[in-house]
Amino acid sequence: MSKLEAIAQAIEGGKIKIIGSLVEEALAEQVDPLAILNQGMIQTMGIVGDKFKRGDIFVPEMLIAAKAMKKGVEVLKPRLAGQTDVSLGTCIIGSVAGDMHDIGKNLVAMMIESAGFDVIDLGVDVSTEVFIKAIKEHQKVKIVAFSALLTTTMPAMKASVAAVKASGLEGFKIIVGGAPITEDYALQIGADGYSPDAGSAAVLAKKLIA
Repeated sequence: MSKLEAIAQAIEGGKIKIIGSLVEEALAEQVDPLAILNQGMIQTMGIVGDKFKRGDIFVPEMLIAAKAMKKGVEVLKPRLAGQTDVSLGTCIIGSVAGDMHDIGKNLVAMMIESAGFDVIDLGVDVSTEVFIKAIKEHQKVKIVAFSALLTTTMPAMKASVAAVKASGLEGFKIIVGGAPITEDYALQIGADGYSPDAGSAAVLAKKLIA
């Protein structure tokens, strides 16, 4: 088994304790850091996301895989610093004003990060003003993601999407999601995309910036 295959298996299996040493071993054997990131990690998380969509695995398995990747990236980052920017861009994410739910949002943030984005998680109950401020303050914002778990906070999502689109800020796509959100609603409020789950959100984010 190659080092890349071992890293991929460790991430898919959520082997947090050994992923760091596997990455270090691969680097010691002169395996390209970008290959470790793209083939060993990001590609593997795509597979994990597909399994989640099919119902082959569930939230705990996906969370532990994402955590394993995060641990591996921590070891890898110093070796990537001198190379070409490998980030796909920045994703700003948060639960809209009035919505205090974060489990689904956190999972989406982890999957989008695993897909290769730098994620700025604004947390819960995020006002439109805070979303706009974050977009202005961060470079290379490619995705702005709004989450809502309650039907009562859907109007806040609509207002936030409208305000961001009216702000004059450009260069990014808006995606939305959450239990009460549908694709039709996403189109109605002017979002660029909708995702029913975390795995799909990561795929959608990459597709929208391609």
